[in-house]
Amino acid sequence: MYFALGLFLITYVLLLIFSKYRAYIAFGSAILFVLLGILPVSDVLGAIDWNVLMMIGGTMATVDLFIESGMPALMADMLMEKVPNVKWTIVALALFAGIVSAFIDNVATVLMIAPVALALSKKLNISAVPIIIAISVSSNLQGAATLVGDTTSILLGGHANMNFMDFFFYQGRPGLFWIVQCGAIFSAIVLLIQFRKYTDPVTTGSRTLVRDYLPSVLLAATVLLLILVSFIPEKPSITNGLICVSLALIGYIRKMVQTKNITSPLTQMVKAIDVQTLLLLASLFVIIAGITEAGVIDAIANLFVTIGNDNLFLIYTIIVWASVFFSAFIDNIPYVATMLPVVGNIASLMGVSPTVLYFGLLIGATLGGNFTPIGASANITGIGILRKNGYEVKNSDFMKIGVPFSLIAVLSGYILNWLLFA
Repeated sequence: MYFALGLFLITYVLLLIFSKYRAYIAFGSAILFVLLGILPVSDVLGAIDWNVLMMIGGTMATVDLFIESGMPALMADMLMEKVPNVKWTIVALALFAGIVSAFIDNVATVLMIAPVALALSKKLNISAVPIIIAISVSSNLQGAATLVGDTTSILLGGHANMNFMDFFFYQGRPGLFWIVQCGAIFSAIVLLIQFRKYTDPVTTGSRTLVRDYLPSVLLAATVLLLILVSFIPEKPSITNGLICVSLALIGYIRKMVQTKNITSPLTQMVKAIDVQTLLLLASLFVIIAGITEAGVIDAIANLFVTIGNDNLFLIYTIIVWASVFFSAFIDNIPYVATMLPVVGNIASLMGVSPTVLYFGLLIGATLGGNFTPIGASANITGIGILRKNGYEVKNSDFMKIGVPFSLIAVLSGYILNWLLFA
């Protein structure tokens, strides 16, 4: 067990230090877990959650077509026509980013909406820094709201066998979606206070023209079909993944027919799918199966129970706020992937339902990722866009918005989740 734990800790440290090479580090570690006999070769394919990987890959490909179509930009244009001044425009764009990111990857959401914010800042001669930071943190906040909103949600869905509708209503109570919305409402109030001096009126130009409506239909169909199949009992384990992949293929095959070119759409599809993220996740599944096989997960769960002295509220509090702390500095994907089986074992040892702990883990890890600029991929992307456009972004610039935004969001989710599921 200690050897497996040591290898796991070394892997985690390397993932933190060499973030650009995370996928290759995890892949190499996964191979070592197998070669050293910690995880039998026969268990490798079964350890990988293929449904999760297919869902992520298929959704990424469809979202790329959706962005290319111009529909997100049109939606942002229509939104801006309805607001009275800059303050409400910034908050509306942030809320809009949140709504979009509940169904689309957070990074893709920031890439979609950031150009609108840049155009607005140039038109009004104001800095784009606080606007894009607000969009980034709001996008990251809503990632946990639905099954397809973020990789961490897909991981939870796969681990806890949750379907699309379970995020809305679970065990006869309001689900994670409504807990996140509670956080969004309170954090929107924080943004209104922070941008209270931005009272200049907004003038909008011409609307963006949508070049293709099929990607919008495919994305809507993805959500609708995920909802419908959630009511089908005993379906194949890769059903959700097949839906996401099939609809993405329809979009790209249609593009091949339209352009009479196979190579270009195929290349676009490959570029749209973040292969490194998929490799990272597949490798993490193998590593986690290895440390589970070696008894490490059980040992960590026992440690939590001992520290918490069998007090569910104390253990819940530790999980939420420890997740906030770790997610402020490290990517939440490997963290959540590691902690899900730990949380499940803690609940089993205590003889309680794991729901409040599962949801607490996601609340801390996703809502808490906004404390620092490096806490979430959406934040890193937003800052990258700003620097590319000539803006200098200090840590203090980010934290001035991110810290109060995250504190109120996590605190409200922490309280509501406990009241609903404890």
